[in-house]
Amino acid sequence: MTDNYDDIINLPHPEPQHHRRMSMMARAAQFAPFAALTGHDAAIAETARYTDHQIEPGEAITDELNRTFALLRERIHEHPTVKVTHFVPDARKQGGHYATATLQIKRMDLDNNQLISIDGTAIDIASIIALSITD
Repeated sequence: MTDNYDDIINLPHPEPQHHRRMSMMARAAQFAPFAALTGHDAAIAETARYTDHQIEPGEAITDELNRTFALLRERIHEHPTVKVTHFVPDARKQGGHYATATLQIKRMDLDNNQLISIDGTAIDIASIIALSITD
């Protein structure tokens, strides 16, 4: 029984006549992987990035904050330095993180419910979880 390819099976491999043979490196490069889904890795990393949830302060924390805010209102003309821990919402997804800052307070903006520092930083009073006057 003869196979369909018996007439060509023992012929030498044809050599190109008009150009050089491609190198093994160049041949391999055409099969290299590529990023078909541009930005997919960044989207996965963003989804995996951890954010905290804002906690609701208990009654004891709220009472302590109210006492400290009362003291701060009395001393606001002195521009006291405070250490404040507050929740900073994440710009890209639900949640955020807690940040602690030491600021010199210029005023309390009760219309917008914010503490305003000398350098212009505004912190939402509702996001504050800890506050202490340091001077």
